[in-house]
Amino acid sequence: MTIVPKILPNIHKDLLILETNLKKMVSAKHPILYAAAAHLFNAGGKRIRPTIILLIALSTTKLNILPEHKRLAEITEIIHTASLVHDDVIDECETRRGVNTVHNKFSTKVAVLAGDFLFAQSSWYLANLNNLDVVKIISKVITDFAEGEVRQGLTCFDEMISIDNYIEKSFYKTASLIASSCKATAILSQTTINTQNQFYIYGKHLGLAFQIVDDILDIIGSKASLGKPAGSDLKNGNLTAPLIFALQEDAKLYDLIEREFQQQNDIYQAIEIIKNTHGIQKSYDLAQEHIQASIQAINKIDNRLAQESLSYINNYIIKRLN
Repeated sequence: MTIVPKILPNIHKDLLILETNLKKMVSAKHPILYAAAAHLFNAGGKRIRPTIILLIALSTTKLNILPEHKRLAEITEIIHTASLVHDDVIDECETRRGVNTVHNKFSTKVAVLAGDFLFAQSSWYLANLNNLDVVKIISKVITDFAEGEVRQGLTCFDEMISIDNYIEKSFYKTASLIASSCKATAILSQTTINTQNQFYIYGKHLGLAFQIVDDILDIIGSKASLGKPAGSDLKNGNLTAPLIFALQEDAKLYDLIEREFQQQNDIYQAIEIIKNTHGIQKSYDLAQEHIQASIQAINKIDNRLAQESLSYINNYIIKRLN
């Protein structure tokens, strides 16, 4: 579940309330739609996005975290969860976080409707924050998700994909939401434009590092730790940093990609090839570069509490590989 008890007890209570509120916010009149939404949140998750929002809120307000901050944390998690539902449909994933995906448990039609419903609910709550700047920046994230999915579809099993293409796609699919929610939190705290922009840069690079680490784990992790089979991204044609770097060293991967990992043991063979190259190490180094860039952004903000509390998040992301 959450990582907060190990980081900052001050927001532990707020995250427990968030868990309860999420289920209330996605309540629907139709029992199937409600069951699908509830199934998602019952599966839990790291809640990394709400954690970051609450930490930034705590460090940028002189008194207590505002109700708007708490609602933004909830909205962000709903948007993230909605994107996962649609991702799972597109990728035909059978499990997520160790439980059946919505389309696997119910149907593809219900999953698509559940994702749409969650996006709609988040938009309604977002509008009720009554802050146009926040509405603008968070609304853009939903279009970024679609852009990311299109880009991923266009590069499916494309061995010519570059690291730059991969980073750009990763921004749309992961980093955009984290970056925008960081900035939106600073907007709600009425910080300076410069502070808001530095929080955006922090979130952007943190989000990219988070995605790269996720992609490394897809290669080196176990089904038990991932909640889904290792190599799931490769199987779906989503070529990530470890494979892109490994392609530079071992041409055998080209043959496996060309036949779309269709033969028995193709995924296992690809994983072993990647592990025997510098693909994992180079991906780790790339993640570290983005972690350092996020730290540089925070250091440009004159806020020691933000620097200290957010450094725990940075460390947590990299230590997921340990």
